[in-house]
Amino acid sequence: QVKLVESGGGLVQAGGSLRLSCAASGITSSLYTMGWYRQAPGKQRELVAAITSGGSTDYADSVKGRVTISRDNAKNTVSLQMNSLKPEDTAVYYCNANRQIFGSRRTYWGQGTQVTVSS
Repeated sequence: QVKLVESGGGLVQAGGSLRLSCAASGITSSLYTMGWYRQAPGKQRELVAAITSGGSTDYADSVKGRVTISRDNAKNTVSLQMNSLKPEDTAVYYCNANRQIFGSRRTYWGQGTQVTVSS
């Protein structure tokens, strides 16, 4: 059974920092593109950052320069360091694992962790 378990969310003041972590089990996360998505109330889920199996990263324009995604393949984890947080970063953050295997896409989601940034 595949599980992605997020941790590290919480309440922080604007300008503060948070570090989210995602622990994967049931998969070898090093073979997957790992990503962080977020969904604010009334809005669609959007990509925040992703890191490929080869280590390439991609960031949403809204978080570039403030957020860093990293992975520890030995621990089967992916992390999201968020600095200079803004109230508009408030959302539920979801961990995602994604891989194309023989023409079939496999994707898994965590249950989400709430991030609230107060002004």
